[in-house]
Amino acid sequence: MKKILAVICVGASLAACTATERGAGLGAAGGAIIGGALSGDVRGAAVGAAIGGAGGAIIGNASEREPDRCYYRDRYGNRYLDYC
Repeated sequence: MKKILAVICVGASLAACTATERGAGLGAAGGAIIGGALSGDVRGAAVGAAIGGAGGAIIGNASEREPDRCYYRDRYGNRYLDYC
């Protein structure tokens, strides 16, 4: 049953639209598998999924950026995207 659930989670994450969503899905699935395997209970799998999902979303968001664009901040702290 756990293997079927893991396959469904990975398959659903691959169907996501953006790189951020794909990264979050894959990170959550991997984190849940590793957390469940190391702790042996559902709580460990949930913590692993949360950490993996957050990490995957951050990495996916960073890879989604256009290569010739950079984030800048003005003196008021506002972030904007412009050509490098």
